Amino acid sequence: MVMMFRFLLAWLTHRLRGPLGVLDTGVLSMRVWPTDLDMNVHMNNGRYFTAADIGRLDWWLRTGVMKKALARGWGPVAGDANGRFSRSLQPFEKFAVHTRLIGWDSKWLFKEHRFVSQSGQVVAVIVVRYLFRSRKAQHSPAEVLALVGHREPSPPLPDWVRDWHRAQNELTASLKAARARG
Repeated sequence: MVMMFRFLLAWLTHRLRGPLGVLDTGVLSMRVWPTDLDMNVHMNNGRYFTAADIGRLDWWLRTGVMKKALARGWGPVAGDANGRFSRSLQPFEKFAVHTRLIGWDSKWLFKEHRFVSQSGQVVAVIVVRYLFRSRKAQHSPAEVLALVGHREPSPPLPDWVRDWHRAQNELTASLKAARARG
């Protein structure tokens, strides 16, 4: 219920946070509520991924990508996500999700979500690769970003993102091969 409220709040208030360019970082403030806690009484690791989803929603709305993509029947689909946790977020602690587009290739867009404590410490980083699909087709990042007038090439992906991307592709290929073998 709290997460649905956060989605709705992000959607209803995105204009108050102002527009973003494609390569800008969106910042969304949140707080750890009791429903976010796990048995260790800190924020559940799954909640970070859901908070990252809300950060992406906010970024899509504020860049204008979401409105223009939905008007064409295109929707975002996450393919893979990875999280790195450095410190726990405690009950009622304030934090911010800093969401930015790291870059893209011919298929995937890569987003980074940095979870920053009130003291300014990065406590977790979530990276997600995703794409946009319609009923009939998959749409390239260049096609998606062109909806909001961005036609520049991707910034270079950091080595750690390229390595993670390569590992995900290898895992996908091995799963498809196993499925084909029956």
